[in-house]
Amino acid sequence: MARRATPEVNAGSMADIAFLLLIFFLVTTTIEKDKGIARQLPPKQDETTPPPPLKEKNIFIVTVNQDDQLLVEEELMELKDLKEAAIAFLDNGGAPSGSPEYCRHCQGAKDPRSSDNPDKAVISVQNDRLTSYQMYIAVQNELVGAYNELRNRESVRLFGSNFVYTDVKNAINEGKYQGNVEDAEEKLKQVQSLFPLKLSEAEPKKRGQ
Repeated sequence: MARRATPEVNAGSMADIAFLLLIFFLVTTTIEKDKGIARQLPPKQDETTPPPPLKEKNIFIVTVNQDDQLLVEEELMELKDLKEAAIAFLDNGGAPSGSPEYCRHCQGAKDPRSSDNPDKAVISVQNDRLTSYQMYIAVQNELVGAYNELRNRESVRLFGSNFVYTDVKNAINEGKYQGNVEDAEEKLKQVQSLFPLKLSEAEPKKRGQ
């Protein structure tokens, strides 16, 4: 019986197939982007010029110790309550009516012992060197969430229910905003000016200090 010849595999188009597969995976693969906490360092000041004085009532002190315990204004607080406490501070509007610092858009308690207005209100965060990274991020999220909630409220008040600050900002960042981007960005700046983000991070304490 005659032996059959072994059929040859035509590999001439393998390179083309591999090239097409490479292009396919490059086009369809999603590359994750690293995300961090956006913070802008203050500009360098002349050492001979003293910093402007801050009233103690305009500073909201948040401390996290080495055991990840949260102290707000030197009192223990649960993490879940931090955002509401920050909102009450930022939105207080304690300056008297008629004064230059009076806040017309604030809806808080107007306690004269708390912040005068959002432009003067500063949240100071201080961590221990042994504070866990998870707790650090959680505290930052709650504080930024307080600003975002107030900005959402004001954006809806000024521009209607379809203009929610965080939704519009995320849509612009992702290139998905359906509308005039320049106009939307101007509106975002206007909202930001009502509740400017003033988060001050002090140098972490050493253990036991």
